[in-house]
Amino acid sequence: MKTHAIFLVIPCILASCGSMLEPVKDTTVHHMLEATVPHRGITGSSPAIAISRPSLPSYLDREQLVSRSDGGTLQMNNYHLWAEPLNAGISRVMAINLGRLTNSLNIQPVESFVTLDYQNLLEIRISRFEADAIGNVVLECTWKLQPVTGRVADTRTFQTMVPVSATDSAITSAALAGRVSAMNEALARLARAITRSL
Repeated sequence: MKTHAIFLVIPCILASCGSMLEPVKDTTVHHMLEATVPHRGITGSSPAIAISRPSLPSYLDREQLVSRSDGGTLQMNNYHLWAEPLNAGISRVMAINLGRLTNSLNIQPVESFVTLDYQNLLEIRISRFEADAIGNVVLECTWKLQPVTGRVADTRTFQTMVPVSATDSAITSAALAGRVSAMNEALARLARAITRSL
């Protein structure tokens, strides 16, 4: 009798576990920074600039997109992640923006150079690069264009604030896409400031 009862219970157990065995849909969104300086055919070879990976504060050096709310509280979402390390994305985008602005094929992230065939090294130290509580992306940093040979270059400061187009204060896909677009614009403004100093 016990054997028959077991055979009757097993299908019920399997039926109840069926929903647990179904695949879970991955809702993670991976974001990438993009160059926003208009594309054009680049033909020049000067200036030759290597861009080191910028230093980031530890709260930004993570996979999640970071926002700041009132009182300095940080908001992170485990389903909205960077597709690459943030400092690598910044150096990649800065290289593209600066190359387009200066018409130079020789502006690249430092790890892309095979030999030391660049004249200057761009060093960026970011102190803040996230959305604030009222819907602006704030970029605060220092930078210097250090010649490979010669005296130590002066450090310059840069600060900009870009309004986020999405007005939704919640962490939604649309709001975060708007924040990434604003971050792209902030990096384009930094590239223009650096270009003016060349």
